[in-house]
Order: sequence, then structure tokens, then C-alpha cells
Amino acid sequence: MEDKRIDFQNVKNEVRVFAPATVANMICGFDILGFAVDFPGDEVKMYRVEEPGVRIRSIEGDEGRLPLDADRNTVSACVKMLLEALGIQEQIGVEIELIKHMPIGSGLGSSSASTVAGLFAINNLLGDPLTKEELMPFCVEGERLACGHGHADNVAPALMGGITLIRGYNPLDVIKLPVPTELYAGIVFPKVDVPTRDARQLIKEKVLLKDAVTQWGNIAGLIAGLYDSDYDLIGRSMHDVLIEPTRAILIPEFYEMKQLALEEGALSFGISGSGPSVVAIARGKDIAEKAATRIQQHLTACDIESFKYVSAVNVDGPKVI
Repeated sequence: MEDKRIDFQNVKNEVRVFAPATVANMICGFDILGFAVDFPGDEVKMYRVEEPGVRIRSIEGDEGRLPLDADRNTVSACVKMLLEALGIQEQIGVEIELIKHMPIGSGLGSSSASTVAGLFAINNLLGDPLTKEELMPFCVEGERLACGHGHADNVAPALMGGITLIRGYNPLDVIKLPVPTELYAGIVFPKVDVPTRDARQLIKEKVLLKDAVTQWGNIAGLIAGLYDSDYDLIGRSMHDVLIEPTRAILIPEFYEMKQLALEEGALSFGISGSGPSVVAIARGKDIAEKAATRIQQHLTACDIESFKYVSAVNVDGPKVI
């Protein structure tokens, strides 16, 4: 990292940051596409203290599942990593309060939102010495710590806002894509357990060439549709022939939910990240709301508890609140 001089006279005493949940894959773009939503998300409160080092004061909303050990928690571990990269780990102390507003293991980028909030907070506390692009590798390392795979399809939209494309990883190349103004997401999180590691293990290492060609065409069509705000093209492009057929097995009532969403006029429907959250992509808030409501009603009738979120695409990413 280039020499980043920190003016300690201008370091803030405290900051509070919100970072958004994300819908990774965007149905047809496994590991390369994702978008941010307005809610849910996570908050980090960060305080400057006299004793050097990084510590966690408290975590709320995690039902006691996340570690308070600063070396094992992705938020604090990534903050420590950044301070070490800046060479100031012995010159500053911070304490962190993490407030979870979203379920863990939901397929909505829970670990990403927390990590991005923490890194955005420490950067802001220090006077914003790093750009978002320079923060990105630290966010990716947080994903590696959280799930063993350093992918960026959650952290990129959480940090950059909007819809992002991961063109490549060596080096990391993140591209922001246009966001059609009427694009909405109706998200439903069924309270069933689908661990990310388990979901990834189901994915086939080899695929048929004809299926790969279909998927490439869908991804290209989706990106073209985003640039032209062509909602019909977006809808007919957002189909997954590679990942969904396998992962859908882990999500109860998946195809029934899909049928309901399409009946309500959704452009497309699929799995958010590794699941179990599902997403109805729609033109307009009303259709997204109707699709998500009908899905939730169906799950209730099946004795499956769920949470519902309806949001436009969040184009800003994290913010100081």
C-alpha cells in the first residue's frame, strides 16, 4: 500500500456506520454479480480509546453466535489488518460495538455487511485516507475469514453500492453497472438453515458446455438490459441453469414460491446468495411487495416462519449515520 499519512490531530473520537445487505449472484451471475439493498443491514459504532489495539465492546442481535475475540471476529480482524497495513497499529486504539439488523446465514451477506461497516467506520474515523477501491481487498479478506472463500459478490455491492460485476480476481477488478430506476427486489428469508459452506459443496465442478453457453448468454443479456433499462430483457435473462437446480433442493417450497412470484408479475425469481433467502426481481415497488407478500403467506400456510424485505437497489452503499 502506498504511504498513507494519518493526521492524528484530525482522527475522530467516534463514528457510527450502516452497511447494507446484498443479493449476491443476481440469479444468473454466480460469484460475479450482486446488488445492495436499503434494508436490512448492519451497524458498527466505533470509538477511539487511549490503549492501542482493537477490541469488541459488544454485539447485539446475533443471539450470541458471533465471537467477541477480536482475532476471530471478521469486523475487528479486518480493522486490525487495515491498521497494520497503514503501520499505525501501535499508535491507535479502537473499540467496536456491532449491531446486527439482519439474520446470520440468511443469504443476504450478513458477514459482508458487518465487515464493510467496520472497515468503512475505521477509514472514516481516520479521516478517509483510503478510497473504497483501496478498502475492497480488506473486505474480501473478511469473507475469507467468514466462510473460507474470498469472494467479492457480497462485499463489492455492500461497499460500492448499486449493482457490481466482479470481472476478475487476479487482480481484483470490480465494475459498477447501471441501475434502472424502477428495479426493485422483494426478498423473503425463510427461517431454515442453509449454511454457506454446505451450499457451495453441492455445486458441480464440471458443467455441460451447452449449459455454460446458456448461462453466458443470460449474463450478457442481463448486463445489456441494465445499460438500456430494458426490463423485458432483464427478466428473460435472469435465469440460472447451473446453480439453482442444485441449491433449490435445500430450500423448502422453492418452486412453489417461484410460481407465485411470477404470477404476481415479477421479472424473475431466484436464490439470494447461497440461500435460503429468495428474491423476486420486479419492475416497481408494488409488484415486488405483492410477490414477497404472497410468498410469505404461502410459507406461513406451510408452517415456515419468514421475514420480508422490499427495497429498491441501494446505490450509495455504507453511510455514516
